[in-house]
Amino acid sequence: MASSGSYNRRERPAKPALSREGIVAAALEVVRHEGVERVTMRRLAKELDTGPASLYVYVSDAEELHAAVLDELLGEVSTVSLPGADWRTRLWTLTSAYRDVLYAHPGLARVALVTRLSGPHYLRIADAVLGLLTEGGVPPGPAAWTVDLLLLVSTATAVEHGTRRNRPGSEAEQDALAQALRSLSPESHPHIAATGAHLLSGSGTDRAQWALDTLLNGARATPLPPGA
Repeated sequence: MASSGSYNRRERPAKPALSREGIVAAALEVVRHEGVERVTMRRLAKELDTGPASLYVYVSDAEELHAAVLDELLGEVSTVSLPGADWRTRLWTLTSAYRDVLYAHPGLARVALVTRLSGPHYLRIADAVLGLLTEGGVPPGPAAWTVDLLLLVSTATAVEHGTRRNRPGSEAEQDALAQALRSLSPESHPHIAATGAHLLSGSGTDRAQWALDTLLNGARATPLPPGA
């Protein structure tokens, strides 16, 4: 007769088979509830009831895992066209939705800033941006380069504002900058004094919209360098 210990081991439910999809799904749950900073191989191994070394069969390192989690979150970004809207409005809506995902997860936004993303959801967004640029009359070469530039600006904006939002004292820093600008003498800083009213003007949304329009206007009028 089998011992009670043997019986318990036989009757214990089998663990789900380890897979890349399962690892990414577990990491995504940790990100949603505790933030990307808590996503480590050791933590996920504990969640999945396995050893850390087993995870490296499916993901090479934490950076690759973070990029995969970010791509899953980018699946929330809709690339469906807005009926009746012009191409600039649709492009603004798309890049804003992309930026909002990163803004909500500044730790992952920093990953996007330094990692060459290549996941299916990211490529879907890049393809949609390229299609809208083409629709707007941006030539193929500049359109290809503008995709990278637009998403880079959106990513950097999300990193900046998402990180500041979570950092204590950010409002005090903004007040200190405003005070420093107001206190500058026109004799020592003539150009800052002349434009000081505009240096901190405008909402974040207004500035992001202006940056998009500036990039688009430049992309339509600026050819690629010779031999590019």
